Amino acid sequence: MSTANLSSSKLNNTKLRGADLSWASLVGADLSGADLSIANLNGADLSGANLTEADLHDADLSQATLIDTIFIAANLSRADLSDADLHGAYLREADLRGTIITPEQLNQARSPDDIP
Repeated sequence: MSTANLSSSKLNNTKLRGADLSWASLVGADLSGADLSIANLNGADLSGANLTEADLHDADLSQATLIDTIFIAANLSRADLSDADLHGAYLREADLRGTIITPEQLNQARSPDDIP
């Protein structure tokens, strides 16, 4: 599915474990509750996407565009967010244990009190 255009798609609760979505456009997609564990989302654009309660453990989100993306209560444990753009992302209650993420990236995200 590399470079696929799935913008505004309704993919909530979809099983995409291990999927190759590198460089895909998922702008505004509803991926709430989706299983994206071990998925390759390198370079993908998930701006404004809803990933509430999604499972992204061990996913590759390096170089992804995650502007205003909603990760409320998402499992991002051990995910790779190297060089990802997290400006305005919602990370409230997200599991970030073992996640590759810098303090600068966390500062780009919204405060935990902000509600989308």
